[in-house]
Parts: sequence; structure tokens; C-alpha cells
Amino acid sequence: MSYLALARKWRPRSFAELVGQEHVRQALGNALTQNRVHHAFLFTGTRGVGKTTIARILSKCLNCDTGVTATPCGVCGSCKEIDEGRFVDLIEVDAASRTKVDDTRELLENVQYAPTRGRYKVYLVDEVHMLSTHSFNALLKTLEEPPPHVKFLLATTDPQKLPVTVLSRCLQFNLKRLPVALINEHLTKVLTAEKIAFDAPALRLVAQAADGSMRDALSLLDQLIAFSGGKVDEASARGMLGTIDRDHVTKLARALATGDAAQLLETARMLEEFSPDYGQVLDDLAGLLTRLALLQLVPSYESDELFDAALVKELAAAIPAEDVQLYYQTAILGRRDLPFAPDPRTGFQMTLVRMLAFRPAAGGTAASAPGGGGARTATSAGSGVPSPAVAAIVRPASAGPIDPVQWSRVIGDLDISGAARQLATNCALIEHSGGLIRLALDRGGATLATSGNKERLTLALAKYLGAHVKLEITEGAAANETPAQHGERRSAEALEEARRTLDNDPTVREMKSRFGATLHPESVRPIE
Repeated sequence: MSYLALARKWRPRSFAELVGQEHVRQALGNALTQNRVHHAFLFTGTRGVGKTTIARILSKCLNCDTGVTATPCGVCGSCKEIDEGRFVDLIEVDAASRTKVDDTRELLENVQYAPTRGRYKVYLVDEVHMLSTHSFNALLKTLEEPPPHVKFLLATTDPQKLPVTVLSRCLQFNLKRLPVALINEHLTKVLTAEKIAFDAPALRLVAQAADGSMRDALSLLDQLIAFSGGKVDEASARGMLGTIDRDHVTKLARALATGDAAQLLETARMLEEFSPDYGQVLDDLAGLLTRLALLQLVPSYESDELFDAALVKELAAAIPAEDVQLYYQTAILGRRDLPFAPDPRTGFQMTLVRMLAFRPAAGGTAASAPGGGGARTATSAGSGVPSPAVAAIVRPASAGPIDPVQWSRVIGDLDISGAARQLATNCALIEHSGGLIRLALDRGGATLATSGNKERLTLALAKYLGAHVKLEITEGAAANETPAQHGERRSAEALEEARRTLDNDPTVREMKSRFGATLHPESVRPIE
């Protein structure tokens, strides 16, 4: 007998076997139980999260010989035929290969006829967004008023490409990416049932690599079993996935804990022998730092299988919480900037150097790393002035409090964008005293004052000032203009000046006098 892939062998055949997607399972279960089943469903979500699987289970629920039910028997003729892909009244269509309008018309020709075998004739259209505009138009009328014996089950990874006229005729269910823990749990169940020995860290790596897709996870697991010759261990998983041994990541973390720049760079040099994906290395390091931060915040937090619990506890005690946050932020920013580095290795090394270069020294003095490695710190010894490397991104403490008049210039120097920057520009500075910054928010910008925008603005100000910041924002008028109000006033003044200049232009005056020309003020725009 030919081998059956794990993704096919372990495909759920009932809602009870479905992993995750409880919101969809509950909604469909209630609809079936109450006999309130809509005629058209749209299942959306990324690959491998269960769109067509749920559609097939729903088809069984509608056509089970025992009646319409949320728990099909799985043993009757209809259920078995659907599981085996030979149920005549389940018409599965791959829209990617049948995009033409003639294909759609041919498909719909038999809609009017009653089911041959089951209770309902079910049309399952996968990747429905691939249909052409004419195909959608051909489908619309039938989708809006189908015969009572027809159900449409549509699935897509890209619902934005569907016409709103189609979306409005369907009940839409957005399937979520599956969390790593849930995928890991299911893989454990599969290998236990298959009687295949495994290492827990290996399954965790596979679950992470699957990126929320259960089908991808099972396919990767199949590949790992073949790659390792029937065993599922961490070394084989890392070899297949191209990830480095976690010992290298822990060595990097230990070097950061001791401030040993020489050891840090030596570990980075040793990594070159493995031709690693430096982006993945930074991801792994950021993942370890996340576990340290969680343990520091919640001492009872349980780590996962990727890193030894004793090691995580040791590093969490050795690295100050503020340093953990700094290293994490530097790691993810370095990951983002790798494509802009001369080469990935150089970008990786510079990211590690930044971690120690920006680390604040205890007592405001420069720190010297053990082992002869000198680490630049955020302040020079006894001076309270940032080092040259840090001066580019933080404001010298000696500059004193921010003046309300300088607020617009300060915003221009902050490392923020989008809604957080809009929040800042709609605020006027009331007071900057010590670590407290008080802002007055213009009432027109009240919707910008979300907790996320406030947090991003606080972090940007702390980075700019090089110190802890407490931000207070109150809604109401302030003595000074907000940068947004200042900009609007300047724009209005420029527009008025442009209109006045044009109105006084000799040529314009001549045209008004001789031809009765009229100047439309609303059409005037100042030259930038």
C-alpha cells in the first residue's frame, strides 16, 4: 500500500477533530443544530489553516444519512464518499485553473437540477479570488438566489480581491493562524499515535517554522522524518530548517550578560563556519531575550522547550531588566536593517556591538568589559554627556528641559511615525520637569490618544532624552499652539498671501479690466 502523507492521514473529518478555529466551529455548529444554515459561506485565511477541511466537514453535516447535524456519523455512505472524494453531489472546483467565464457558466448549468445522491448539492470553490470579473458576474445571480437544494462554500487566501457584491451575499468566516503551542500539541499527538520517538525541542522548531499553518507543520514533520531517517531530534530539525544550534545563541546571551565584547565577537566569528541565516540568529536571540523579560516580570512564568529553564533563570538574574529591553530592541532593529548592511555578517556584528555600545554604565561611569574587551557606554566617565555613537540618537542631558517653543523641532527629531507622530503634532508642551512631560491635546485629535500611540510617543521621548519619561496628556486648550495648529495657520497665511499677490498682479488686473475676467480664490494654491 502506498504511503499516505501525514497532512492527508491526519486531516480532520469532523468538527471534534478540528484543531483550533473554535469561533468557526461554534457558529457552524449552532447554525446546523438550529437548522439556520445560510446558502453561501466564505472561508478566508492563510494557507493550511483549515478552509477546505471545514468546507468538507460542513458538506458531511448537510448530507449525512442520519440528517442535518453538527456531528456527522462518519460511517454512512454519504460520509464515507465525501471523505474519499467521490461524493457526486460535492462539486469541488479549483478556481485557479477555471478562471474563464465559460467555465463558470458550465459549472452552473446543472445548479437547477436536484441532488443525485445527497440532501444538498454543494459547490466548493477553492481560491475563489482567482475568478475573472466576468466569472463573478455570471456567479452573482445564482449566488444571490440559489435553488433551495444548493449550498455554496467558497474559500480564499485573498478576500480583498473579491467584489463587494460577492462578499455581501456570503457569511464570512476568517480563520486564524494557529498558535505555536497548539501546533506543537497536535504534532506531539500525531507522533505519539504513529509511535515515532521525538525530542520536544524538535517539535517546537517545526511548529515555529510552520508560521501558523497546520498543513505546513505536518508536511515539515514528514520531511523531518525522512531527513533524519525515522527519528525526530533537535539536531536533525535544525539541520533541515537551517537554524543554528541554540548553544550559540546562549553563548551570545552569556557574553552580553558579562559585557564581554571579545567573547561576543568571537562567538559571532565562530558562527561564520555554519553559514547561518543571520536574520534567524537575531530572531532566536530576541526570542531568548523575550523569555528573560517574561521571567523577570512574572517569576512563576514557565519557559518552553527551546531553552533550558535553569539557563533562562540564570540569565534573567544576570542581565538587568533594562538591559534585556535594550538588547531586544537592538536585535529586532538590527534584524530589520540587515538588508541595508554591506553584507549580513557585517550587519550582524554591528548589531552586537550596538548592544554593548548603548548599554548604560552603572553610576554614570564607563564600563570595561571583562576579558579585555572595552564596551562603549551611554555616558562618558563622570561627565553625563553621551558618547559620540549615542549622541546621534539621544539628546544630551545637559541641554536641560525642553522649552514649549522648541516642541515642534523636538517632534521632528523623534523616532516615530504614523499615528504616534500625529498625536505629538496635535499636542502642545505644557511642562517638562525632571522625568515628567505634560502635554495638552487639541480636542480635534482626541481619537489619536490611544494607549499604543501614547506608549510609542513615550518610548520615543525617552530615547531622545536618554532618560526615563513619564508622559501625561490632558485634553484641552494650551497657551501655545500645537505644531498642527501652527502648520495650519502658516498654510492659511501662505494661501492668503498667494491670493493677494495674484489679485494685485498687473496681468490679472488688465484681464479683469479689459475682458471682465473673474478670479476664483478657491483655485489659488501657494507655490511650495
